[in-house]
Amino acid sequence: MSRHLLDGAVASAWNFAIDRGGTFTDVIAWNGEGRFRTEKLLSENPGQYADAAIEGIERIIKAERGTVGEVRMGTTVATNALLERKGARVALAITRGFGDALRIGYQARPEIFARHIVLPQQPYEAVVEITERVGADGEVVTPLDEDRARSDLKRVRESGIDALAIVLMHGWKFTAHERRIAEIARDLGFAQISVSHEVAPLIKLVGRGDTTLVDAYLSPILRRYVERVAGGLPGGAKLQFMQSNGGLTDASAFRGKDAILSGPAGGVVGMVASSNEERLIGFDMGGTSTDVSHYAGRYELADESTVAGVRIRAPMMQIHTVAAGGGSICRFDGMRFRVGPQSAGAKPGPACYRGGGPLTVTDCNLFLGRIVPEEFPAVFGPHGNEPLDPTASEKRLREVADQVEQALDRRMDLAEIAEGFLRIAVDNMANAIKQISIARGHDVTRYTLQCFGGAGGQHACLVADALGIERVMIHPLAGVLSAYGMGLADMVELR
Repeated sequence: MSRHLLDGAVASAWNFAIDRGGTFTDVIAWNGEGRFRTEKLLSENPGQYADAAIEGIERIIKAERGTVGEVRMGTTVATNALLERKGARVALAITRGFGDALRIGYQARPEIFARHIVLPQQPYEAVVEITERVGADGEVVTPLDEDRARSDLKRVRESGIDALAIVLMHGWKFTAHERRIAEIARDLGFAQISVSHEVAPLIKLVGRGDTTLVDAYLSPILRRYVERVAGGLPGGAKLQFMQSNGGLTDASAFRGKDAILSGPAGGVVGMVASSNEERLIGFDMGGTSTDVSHYAGRYELADESTVAGVRIRAPMMQIHTVAAGGGSICRFDGMRFRVGPQSAGAKPGPACYRGGGPLTVTDCNLFLGRIVPEEFPAVFGPHGNEPLDPTASEKRLREVADQVEQALDRRMDLAEIAEGFLRIAVDNMANAIKQISIARGHDVTRYTLQCFGGAGGQHACLVADALGIERVMIHPLAGVLSAYGMGLADMVELR
């Protein structure tokens, strides 16, 4: 346990660092006496508790008979909402004539030879073109038509849309029109109003607009989760959240645009804080996805990122995510094996979680003996106290064997099937690391692969072999290292 975490801690008060992932929620707790505890819970378990973070805190406080001091959290709530397009219903208010500017974007073509261009789904549901125009020198070219703006926004509000992103030409510098539209929107009862000169005061309309839109789309979802967590804490407890750039912010200031990499950023901080190595490849494999990162003496921050097809101009840790986690679904499509991108999540979870789930990477590892049920948290079953079920994993593998035999007239050994799925998963993860290292000119063989996350230790050596890495580091707190990083987030210099 780091001395830094214990500095200033009160003996009777317990401080918490929590990483709420898509499958598991990790909790680290410490007090001023040097006492230290961890908890790992399923992120979703409706029959047992309403919220995993609050449940983890309550279990430790009850066992230790202490009080809650400070709580630091990282969460994938915003990330998952963006990936699954389950954010708030949002409208875009933009200068007349620019209604499709964000859809057009920079006219980039990720697949340059594709004849059929498929644009990502935009988060906004409606566009309100505002009659106004301010020139680059601040001169009003077209006065703001307040009556028409009010009428159009009222119609949008009456349709049930509750969030609004306001992005006007040159509004980053000349803010009067944006501020007036925001006042009208507040009068009409919009609950979430994101104004571009406050969210992302950038000169380019597209980057400023995209970021403001994401903020309006995700902030209501995030706010509801923050309020739920804050409501479950005793009065006086300080609640902070990890931002995508690796820094902490007060719960009241936590915004959608800064929450995309809230959880993974904690892993990067924890990776560096727990190692003395100068060159590190972070390999954070959880239940839903794998996050990989590069460190060579300094934290790498990106000013612009694209997540789930949406451009965001906000400082973020440079992290690459691939849909290959312990809960990634393994299936036979009639011709070949496939792993992911779909995940079994926490509910129903992998087959061995006793929830009737599908075959996953975790099931393959369990069948091959790479997971010891006795060493795995016993948090499964109807009462949340049963261990993993190896027979369920074997049953799902037999189902795949039957499908292969029926389609290809060949009976495969169950171990051969499990190994095949794992090879695919390892290739996916190794390719993700190549993108942040070899593709950028770094000699990955000179690096240490630091693995963490609940599933990292089971695959680290296989991934290292695939990349030619000779040194692998597994920290004693590898399973909860992202939470550990959140406990140290205000003690590092983000360069």
